[in-house]
Amino acid sequence: MSKILVIEDEAAIRRVLVKILSEESDKYQVEEAEDGLIGIEKIKNDDYDLVLCDIKMPKMDGVEVLEAIKKIKPEIPIVMISGHGDLDTAVNTMRLGAFDYISKPPDLNRLLNTVRNALDRKELVVENKLLKRKVSKKYEMIGESKAILKIKEMIDKVAQTDARVLITGSNGTGKELVAHWLHQKSQRANGPMIEVNCAAIPSELIESELFGHLKGAFTGANKDRAGKFEAANGGTIFLDEIGDMSLPAQAKVLRALQENKIQRVGSDKDIKVDVRIIAATNKNLQKEIENGKFREDLYHRLAVILIDVPALNKRREDIPVLINYFSNKIASEQGIANKTFSNKAIKLLQEYDWTGNIRELRNVIERLIILGGKEVSESDVKLFASK
Repeated sequence: MSKILVIEDEAAIRRVLVKILSEESDKYQVEEAEDGLIGIEKIKNDDYDLVLCDIKMPKMDGVEVLEAIKKIKPEIPIVMISGHGDLDTAVNTMRLGAFDYISKPPDLNRLLNTVRNALDRKELVVENKLLKRKVSKKYEMIGESKAILKIKEMIDKVAQTDARVLITGSNGTGKELVAHWLHQKSQRANGPMIEVNCAAIPSELIESELFGHLKGAFTGANKDRAGKFEAANGGTIFLDEIGDMSLPAQAKVLRALQENKIQRVGSDKDIKVDVRIIAATNKNLQKEIENGKFREDLYHRLAVILIDVPALNKRREDIPVLINYFSNKIASEQGIANKTFSNKAIKLLQEYDWTGNIRELRNVIERLIILGGKEVSESDVKLFASK
């Protein structure tokens, strides 16, 4: 049922609007407020799918009400009710975020069409948000162990903020999955998610990669080039293996964090950026700081929230679920029939020492799906999964 609030100081018009909407559909629940202040209190304390709001009212006019609602619950569509002399103001409210306006006295067809369109729009907005909040299957986090559930819970708490996150853990544990969950569940999900593997870029090129460069800034710089920070503007930049970043590049990242500004290599011009930073490392950064290889001030800037991803050996109870997930995925990718795993095969895989973590387990499952019997047996595991 759609919940509609009518904010109108003239009792006669308010009653007409309530009557029209209530009689139009038994799916409309219509409530009323005689002025803007009461209307705003109702919106703070309840959920509405649509607001009809008069422009000229005592205590608080419709424009002020519109601006207040947009700050409290921006997703609610608001239709303004305008008298003949309010039309210019009504048109202006559209620029401030109103869905539409209707004139007094309200034309029945115009009113009902506007209400239906506004409610349809609200439904689409809600569906869109839900779709965007759902994490892509590609970056799904599989597991129900206490350690994984704790990480998922932390992600839900942190994602909606712009707090910087440092993700730690061994290679192959799935640190990049955590980063993608944080982005896709955030308010920045519409923006870009730019990944930078700091370990894969030569130290002499990392600054150019992150901040861009001007033509002629160094040998091979044949044209101006934007860096990853500019590409991530409005979204998230994921600095993977940040422990391998050079000290000069660290200093520039620190400045970007402090001032939300960067400079391209070879330029002294500041470029403002709006970027959320998520970093990850398999190194002990505290030891790196002690050895003079990592800046302590940068560490404290990055590690506002710490998420440690456990090794597979510390969450063996997730291995049966991961086996099922990977076997389905691999069989689909390879275009072959899926295979089941015997209980003994699963038990044996749970006992292995997974030094390569999730990445190693996936490779082993792929090998067993391709080379194992119709049902992967304990002997298949011993034969094809041995190190």
